[in-house]
Amino acid sequence: MAERILVAYDRSPLAIEALELVFEKFPDATVIALYVIEVPAGQWAQLVGPELQIPVTERAQEYADDVLESARETASKYGRSLETTVATGEPDHRIVATAEEEAVDLIVVGSHGQEGISRVLLGTVAENVVRRSPAPVLVIR
Repeated sequence: MAERILVAYDRSPLAIEALELVFEKFPDATVIALYVIEVPAGQWAQLVGPELQIPVTERAQEYADDVLESARETASKYGRSLETTVATGEPDHRIVATAEEEAVDLIVVGSHGQEGISRVLLGTVAENVVRRSPAPVLVIR
């Protein structure tokens, strides 16, 4: 049974469903919601690294805080506590890096996020997380 679970959270319908499923199916797990402030690859291609945290605008940080506040509200509805974190960069890379840093047992992602750009069966971010993940990945479709 997973004891530490990372949920990639962007307030999309599938991210909400992922978080709710984790609260229902893993009642004793520590849950971490991660929001990634995406920075287009062209703006930071020269600055690659697992510890990279690019400065972001105050507006982007406020939006991230708002998104994670909605995750905390969902946790409250389930009577659960929730750790939250914000990362900056390419979502798939940051999800995998955070999973490694937090030593999670499971990563849960929606198959398609807020952006709506997707592959035929699996979203690009979800597919890349599955390929690179140090832990099992549960993809919500």
